[in-house]
Amino acid sequence: MAIWLIEERGRPGKVFGHTDFFHGLGIFIDTYKNQRPGTTFPYVMAMVGNGTKAYDKDHDGKDNELAGCSARGIRSSGTVPTKIRITYYAEQSLRVDLQYKAVDEWTECFETEPIKLPQTAFLGFSAETGELTDNHDIISVASQNLHIRQRQTGGVDTEKVPSRPYNPGGTKEPGGWRWFFLKMILFGVVVVGGYVGYTMYRASKRGSRF
Repeated sequence: MAIWLIEERGRPGKVFGHTDFFHGLGIFIDTYKNQRPGTTFPYVMAMVGNGTKAYDKDHDGKDNELAGCSARGIRSSGTVPTKIRITYYAEQSLRVDLQYKAVDEWTECFETEPIKLPQTAFLGFSAETGELTDNHDIISVASQNLHIRQRQTGGVDTEKVPSRPYNPGGTKEPGGWRWFFLKMILFGVVVVGGYVGYTMYRASKRGSRF
């Protein structure tokens, strides 16, 4: 199975079901060993393609690997949902963590040196099987924006801080709701006061006729 963050739209091909010579990031969860001595499978690895680099399928991407780790036991996790967490800070680092041993127990797979990915990219998933079959069911996908916050404490301390989840409608703070209800109450008071004043004015006009 593969997770893609690439510049072009997905097209069928021979790299885990996706076309080769891609431009961007591919993260491969390889459960079948071809020709890669000394490596325990299943194996999770990352590759950054530049549009001209071919994936070495015969050797399970050994010469293409940016970083990776063995994930022995990921196929037999039983009742533990298998999850992968990918954290990327633009032009700074890429980190991959796995959950397959126990719920909420994350195992670091790898963290890279600064890498640069396309500013505009497509997120996609693909899979391919050979003689042996394996099932990969994607139950859900979640994403969050991240940003770098700088704090001045005698010097500049750069800290990686997760931002709030993306919300197109904006975040409604409790104080904003209180102010909204206060305005509605004031508006109601003005309307009632105006109606009472108008009623008294009409009554006084009718009284002046006699």
